[in-house]
Amino acid sequence: MNLNSATESTRAAASRSEPATPRLRVCYLIESGTDVRTVEGLAARFDLTLVARRILDGVEISHPPDCEFNFVLGPSARIRFALFAAEFLRKRRGQFDYILVQGYGLAALASNMMSTVTAIPTAMLICSPVEAYYRCRRSNPQAGKPYRIWELAVFGAIARLNAKVARRFLVLSDHLADTVRAHGGKAPIDLVPIYGVDLSLFQPRSRSQSALKQERGLPPSGHVVFFSSRIAPEKDSDTMLAALCILLDRGRDLWLLHRSGGYLAFRAEAQRIGIAHRLIATDAVHPHRELPMDYQASDICVQASREEGLGFSPIEAMACGVPVVASAVGGLKETVIDGRTGWSYPPGDAHRLAKCIEEILDNPAEAERRSREGLQLVHDRFDHRDAFDRLEAVIANDCRHSGKGSPVS
Repeated sequence: MNLNSATESTRAAASRSEPATPRLRVCYLIESGTDVRTVEGLAARFDLTLVARRILDGVEISHPPDCEFNFVLGPSARIRFALFAAEFLRKRRGQFDYILVQGYGLAALASNMMSTVTAIPTAMLICSPVEAYYRCRRSNPQAGKPYRIWELAVFGAIARLNAKVARRFLVLSDHLADTVRAHGGKAPIDLVPIYGVDLSLFQPRSRSQSALKQERGLPPSGHVVFFSSRIAPEKDSDTMLAALCILLDRGRDLWLLHRSGGYLAFRAEAQRIGIAHRLIATDAVHPHRELPMDYQASDICVQASREEGLGFSPIEAMACGVPVVASAVGGLKETVIDGRTGWSYPPGDAHRLAKCIEEILDNPAEAERRSREGLQLVHDRFDHRDAFDRLEAVIANDCRHSGKGSPVS
């Protein structure tokens, strides 16, 4: 099956521009859905085959990719998908130079075990701390996902098994490196923050904020707070809404902008507490064509999380020169540094979050100073080209040592 939204002319142009040296053949197995920017970044560097677990209540890729790759859709049940992935890799062992697998769950375990049979170099791409995210279900039952202590124990056992047989970990943050180290094992760990930030798209506004607000259908008056967290147990929409209530009661002229697949539940909660009239909530927008303008049209970006692997939204906001507030958890502490690149607050503290927002509104000079430092951090550490260059170098080196494929130029 080939998933592709490109036109024939785009395909032809891509074919003409392919390097003379054959590209490495990479199989990427995804168990929990992936961002379109990861897919497009991989497809630009490799001959990509994407093998995805069917997501019954969502999508396997956040938006239709505008690139060429092979797409294989597997079963929705995690155990069946792991078995499917193992059999797929066994049957097609001669078709790939490298296996990249998402996370450290069952699919990763199947891939790592098959790597011992096929001798294909394999790496786990770690984007989230699974056990920490799962524990958030216990304190946030209203998110609609059950918490079962035995299930958490199974996740931990699988993580430790993966650590024993792993060949390599690729992690987005130092926090995630610490997470996989805690599972034991001695596999090398590489910091590779894909998909990074496309700095040609995410950049400080070049047009007036009023024009951007008009184009994005936002109110012309008042301040816009972009709440960038999706609706999930590990996120903290309750604290964001509570902080908005505090600020509105103090007479602040604020609008809360939210874009995510869970926006209907978020809107219902805002309606319940009586602030839906100050909420602008829609489904997720395209990350290239619309999202940069949302940041540029906003006055503040807030990432409210109970746990976080890295957190790309604050980084994207920084790239657009927008002041950022984030809870002091996980990988967010590596990028949103209080007093330097943004403002941070203790997770769950609505009053402190409200105070951070007021400090930004009341001290624009300080907000601009921290925004400049945040912008520099993104340019130094999260340019998407550098991130994929780093990934390409790791994969090429592994393939060279294993005798698979040809070196990447």
